[in-house]
Amino acid sequence: MASRYLTCWRLFGPASAFITVLTMWIVFIGPPGAGKGTQCSKLVETLGIPHLSTGDMLRETRRDSALGKVVASYIDVGRLAPDYLVMPIVTKRLAEPDCRSGCLFDGFPRTVQQAGQLDEFLARNGKRIDVVLHLQVDTEVLLGRLLKRAGLENRVDDNEQTISARLDIYRTQTAPVLEHYQGQGNVVEIDGQQAPELVFDDIMTGLNSRK
Repeated sequence: MASRYLTCWRLFGPASAFITVLTMWIVFIGPPGAGKGTQCSKLVETLGIPHLSTGDMLRETRRDSALGKVVASYIDVGRLAPDYLVMPIVTKRLAEPDCRSGCLFDGFPRTVQQAGQLDEFLARNGKRIDVVLHLQVDTEVLLGRLLKRAGLENRVDDNEQTISARLDIYRTQTAPVLEHYQGQGNVVEIDGQQAPELVFDDIMTGLNSRK
C-alpha cells in the first residue's frame, strides 16, 4: 500500500521534538460530543490530510438539493441517515484529489454495513483503514458537552430530545462498528475525558505506534 511520511514539529510539555508520522486512513469512533471534530482539526494541520465529517457533509447537502431534503427528514429528529443516502455522498468526496493520501473520517462509518462498504471501496483502490481511534467519554459528560454546544451554536438538531435519541442510536447501532474494527486489530483506545491537548498527545502516540 502506497503511503507517505511527514516529519512534524510538535511540543510535548516543556520539551520539543521532531516526530515522523504516517499519513493514514483514520476512523474516529465515539459518541456524539466525544470531541472527534476538535481532534480531527488538529490532525488535519499535523498530517496534511482532509477531515471528512459526514455530519457537515449531510448538513451542507440538505441546504441545496432534493437529496438534502430527505437527509434532513432523518437528522432533524436525531435519526441516522440510511446507508443508501450516506454512501454516495462519502464515495463522491473520496474520489477528490485531496483524499489520495488518506483522510480522517469523523462520524463515519456509523453502522457495520457502512464499515463493510468502506472496506470494500478502499480495497478496490489498494487501500485500507490503518487505525481506528476510539474516544471514550462517560454519558453524563457527553450530555453536558452537547447541551452547551447546542446553546452556543443554536443547532436545531441538538436539543435534549434529539441528543438522547442520538446516544441511544450510538449504543445500539454505531457501537458495534468498534467490534468490527477490533476484529481487524487496528483500534487504539483514547481517554476522551482528558483536556484536549492531552487527548491529542495520546492520539499522536497511538498513530506513531501504528506506522
